Amino acid sequence: MRPIQAIPPHQSQVCVVVIGYDDAAHVTDAVRSALAQGPAVREVIAVDDCSADGSADLLDRLALDEPRLRVLRRKVNSGGCGSPRNDGIDAATAPYVMFLDSDDVLPRGAVDALLDAAVGRGAEVAAGLCVRRELPSGREVPWQPELYARAALVKHPSRRTHLVHDTLCVNKLYRTDFLREHGIRFPEGRFPYEDFVFTARVLAAGPHIALIPDTVYVWHVRRGAERLSISLDRSGVGNWRSRITAHALSYDILLAAGEKRLARATRARFLDHSLRMYARELDQRGPVYRREWWALTRAYLATFDAADLALAPAPGRVVAQVVTASEEPRDLTRVKEVAARPARLRPPYARLADGTPVWSADLTQVTLEHLLFRPVRLLPVAVDAELRPRARATRLRLRLHELYGRMADAAPATVDAEFVNRHDGAVGLTVTARFLPDDPDPLDDGPGDDGGGDSWTAEATVDLAALGSGTWDLRLRLRFHDGTSRETTAHAVAGPGLLRRSVVRNGRHGLLLVQPYATHAGSLALRLAPGWRGMTTVVRRRMRRLLH
Repeated sequence: MRPIQAIPPHQSQVCVVVIGYDDAAHVTDAVRSALAQGPAVREVIAVDDCSADGSADLLDRLALDEPRLRVLRRKVNSGGCGSPRNDGIDAATAPYVMFLDSDDVLPRGAVDALLDAAVGRGAEVAAGLCVRRELPSGREVPWQPELYARAALVKHPSRRTHLVHDTLCVNKLYRTDFLREHGIRFPEGRFPYEDFVFTARVLAAGPHIALIPDTVYVWHVRRGAERLSISLDRSGVGNWRSRITAHALSYDILLAAGEKRLARATRARFLDHSLRMYARELDQRGPVYRREWWALTRAYLATFDAADLALAPAPGRVVAQVVTASEEPRDLTRVKEVAARPARLRPPYARLADGTPVWSADLTQVTLEHLLFRPVRLLPVAVDAELRPRARATRLRLRLHELYGRMADAAPATVDAEFVNRHDGAVGLTVTARFLPDDPDPLDDGPGDDGGGDSWTAEATVDLAALGSGTWDLRLRLRFHDGTSRETTAHAVAGPGLLRRSVVRNGRHGLLLVQPYATHAGSLALRLAPGWRGMTTVVRRRMRRLLH
């Protein structure tokens, strides 16, 4: 991530609209981060959406000493984010406007960087990198980083269709008269995923867009908050219904504007991002939710045509085909793993009589011919992982499944197993093991019922004490004798003695608390707490979670 470079100050040309509702704990930090941008900011308009926690009073007190701050109080809560942002657009007097949520912040130099790009390139919109900062850990994940790898001027959105994947409105600077001339506004009232619709309206107007590699927005993700944000609170099927509604409206807006390529790209985004994200969580939901989710998804996918599906990466297409082909929820574990990143396709590996790969023997309309031709580095290879903590030697056992002959053709050689720190992405430990072929499956009944009898196993000793405390994800790099390789994750195998908390004696720390577990996507991960102090900390955290 490139730090923001020093840019000469501009005359005050920017209005930052900060919206908030019952967020007294964070709203002043957001406003101060906007004011700290310097003289380029002419005004900060803080729109309080009828808060009951004293947020507006805090803002009024802050405005007494800051002439650039204006506070707007809505008399009735809007129920969403769109109406207060529209109030800010209407009230803005500066040539440019940008948006900030009350629980997020702008990094220093963000406004100067965006304004320099907009003015210097003559663009109606300037956009930069947003990072999702997980709190309290502080771990940062860039949002759509491929769009912001380097500076660029996109003269029309249709020339960079991947723009539809960045649905955020907050990491962008907009020319105010551009929004007003084209009537570009957010949906009013309670309308979850209002960003999707606003972004579609912006792209439909065909602006010049300046892209910069600078970090211009810090999106705080508080999964432990008492009131989750709309994007995090996915427990009810209503959230999925709202997301589909926003996707569908975005498509209609772009199609009505004659932007067919962008409209199709929004459907590819739905398949590759939204569908995969929610499909990974299906097996954690109850049967009522699953049935409603499945029915809603099938109804929406019925509006897609073959060209819509063809634009999406293979995992999203496969999930969509399974949902479309079955009236009832099924194969949720396999669906979850195909939806994972990277995708994993676990057995059974069924075929038609002519050898065509299919999803299963009873769902043959979902064909998987692409697996016969895709490069090995992109295949949804399936690796099962077992981690058995022991005092003397913790063993990691990996089993690689055949995949319609592609693994045998490439010839598995070795695997590098990396334990990556969830907080900072650092590799704490790497072990390498050699793959050995397993005995053939005597129950394999031939091409029509390929249950995955062909497989290869690799085993290694893992020094857990060398990792230290924290959460560690297992990442794999498979190497083949034909010179190819594949990076992936491993499916966490459940069974007797697996995926359970255990305490092992350790010469370095005395005791080591070990918790192998399966992530939402089914991948193997590991929590470690060394020593008595570490164990006490884990117990306290668990008690707090239970009480919360």
